[in-house]
Amino acid sequence: MPALFYKTRYIIAVLLSILLLAGSCKKAQEDFTEDILQQYFEQNILNRDFSVKLATDDTTDITSQFDGYYFRLLKNTNYDGPMTASKNGTVIYNGTWTSNEDFGKLVINITQPNTPPEFVFLNRAWRFTEKAIPVMKLAPYGSSTPLVLHMERH
Repeated sequence: MPALFYKTRYIIAVLLSILLLAGSCKKAQEDFTEDILQQYFEQNILNRDFSVKLATDDTTDITSQFDGYYFRLLKNTNYDGPMTASKNGTVIYNGTWTSNEDFGKLVINITQPNTPPEFVFLNRAWRFTEKAIPVMKLAPYGSSTPLVLHMERH
């Protein structure tokens, strides 16, 4: 009887150890994945110049409205920061950007006095449909509105 009691305690201890280990591995994997996504975003998107390669509003191609503009996301924290839009290197418009924890969402907000009307199209929450640099492909976040935005890194 005492041998059975000790075997049962041993089995319980082993099972409890396995459960604790499995739980900590999941957290480590989530942290590792978040670190990789953050590193990718920081190395490939932040502090880089992007231009609009394709912009469609429903079925209307509005890409030409963004000719000569370069957009740059700067880092404040891992998930937000200032943003600039410049045209031909002279006129600069300031704004902000934010992202969520998995870097799947990008909110652009460039509003200041005399902001060009075409920026209304950009100022919204976007979701990444593809981050295959040099082109990041975006669609409206949480909406099925037929908008498409492709931005190319320079």
